[in-house]
Amino acid sequence: MPEKQSDDFVQSLARGLAVIRAFDAEHASLTLSDVARRAGLTRAAASRFLRTLVALGYVRSDEREFSLTPRVLELGFSYLSSLSLPEIVQPHLELLSRAVDESVSAAVLDGTDVVYVARVPTRRIMNVRITIGTRFPAYATSMGRVLLAGMPRHERDAVIAASDLAHLTDRTLTDPHALARELDRVGEQGWALVDGELEPGLRSIAVGLRGRGGATVAAMNVSTGSSSDAPGAVRDRFLPALRETAAAIEAELRLL
Repeated sequence: MPEKQSDDFVQSLARGLAVIRAFDAEHASLTLSDVARRAGLTRAAASRFLRTLVALGYVRSDEREFSLTPRVLELGFSYLSSLSLPEIVQPHLELLSRAVDESVSAAVLDGTDVVYVARVPTRRIMNVRITIGTRFPAYATSMGRVLLAGMPRHERDAVIAASDLAHLTDRTLTDPHALARELDRVGEQGWALVDGELEPGLRSIAVGLRGRGGATVAAMNVSTGSSSDAPGAVRDRFLPALRETAAAIEAELRLL
């Protein structure tokens, strides 16, 4: 839970949002105790927030477990409706996915995470189901590294410093200095390849998407399962198509 920063901080609102965020694709239904634990609240506090959300129509209950209703989509509708990026990117991702026969996605940076804004899956290659809104730590993802590499150095360093550089697998790069060197390399070459750092057996390669002003506003990747192929083969197979698709998307973004 965020600590109170000033008199303007409304703790009850923060706690209510924490209750909503307790639910995700892997925890679609939760008991009261589950919600309290995941939101960092007492059972009594969690119960009050859940009853309020039920009354407002954002949560449903079968007396034992709670789950979100489609009405929660209203909370992000204003943002999504003003965001033209997913609408522009989606048809290009569909063409790219058909061309490479792999799952492709687009994401933006939010704090220390990447957030998926568009996706075309071909098969499930991760233990976690990825949907629009799924978040992953930026430091361990190909799209995150492209986005971080496109930031001014002081902003990038601040994101790394704020990140929980956990060992997600035995291959995850967690040393801040080594990560900074890798981001420098990504910035120079214009793409990032992550092999088994987010989840064992998962490879992904990403490029950035630049907006009208030239700044990197999003990233796009191709994800595939690890094979006997060397990482260089993954680069050779997917990078040309990624770059071609990125150029087509950027041409449309420049018109906005």
